[in-house]
Amino acid sequence: MRPITGREELDLFSQLPYVLNEELADDLAAGRRRPEWMWVALRGDRVLARAAWWSRPGGGAPLILDVLDIDDSLAGPDRVDIGVRLLHAAMAAALPSGERRPKYSRFVPPDWRDNAETRQSVEDRMTALRRTGARLFVERLRLEWRPESPVPEPGGRLVFRPIQDAEELVSLMALALDGTLDAHGRDDLTRMSVHEAAARHYEDELARYRSPRDWWRIAALPDGEPVGFVLPARNDYNPIIAYLAVLPAHRGNGYIDDILAEGTRVLAEQGVPRIRAATDLGNVPMANAFRRAGYVNFEREINMTWS
Repeated sequence: MRPITGREELDLFSQLPYVLNEELADDLAAGRRRPEWMWVALRGDRVLARAAWWSRPGGGAPLILDVLDIDDSLAGPDRVDIGVRLLHAAMAAALPSGERRPKYSRFVPPDWRDNAETRQSVEDRMTALRRTGARLFVERLRLEWRPESPVPEPGGRLVFRPIQDAEELVSLMALALDGTLDAHGRDDLTRMSVHEAAARHYEDELARYRSPRDWWRIAALPDGEPVGFVLPARNDYNPIIAYLAVLPAHRGNGYIDDILAEGTRVLAEQGVPRIRAATDLGNVPMANAFRRAGYVNFEREINMTWS
């Protein structure tokens, strides 16, 4: 069990299939991954299991464990045992001592529970993680809009304007956290104030997008009262709806459809090949809004965390 030596061992690391394989070379070149964060369990030249972390370019420590694969042809008990041994070895070497372990993220088919083979594969990985102390945090829907779908029509009830500045956006984000159904937002509120949670989300994620800030929109009533906001953006991989919210005082009026339609139009006008978005499986109002706007659930995301 060891880390790969560098880019020259990407073919070795990619012996096990996963949707992120095609991004690994670019991630290494951009500094989002490092060879010492990419571990393999080998028997000869055969990869039995692998694990890898991701971070932002230039990040000093891993931010998320987003690759954990085990050779599914191995005998049942061996699969999980090898995964556990690899995780223990890799975490001891790759993660800073004494700090909270990064969350785990895994993309899975939307019907993963309905297929016996896929379900076994997903559950084996989750079992290996649980044996290192992890627990299920949330399951998320990964959604996608394609240009062949109609661009949602404006509802006509709201007016849209750009964000004035970061302070205005953080204040609206703090308001939107009241009653949020988002698991990450609720978790943040167990450890920090509402304003701290909003400011950290802005600084750690939203402020880092290199796409134009003038894509971002505040939705308001005709008299100027804010109703919500949407942040169309582009991350390192795709155009995305980075944040979508209706403020508590205006929930239940269907404004979410108008706000999402505006964000979708902003990106569609850029001629993008797709728009990606995500929401928690339990956030039914948000998921339904995306479906009404023509987004389809193309995969799910399993998130696990260590206490």
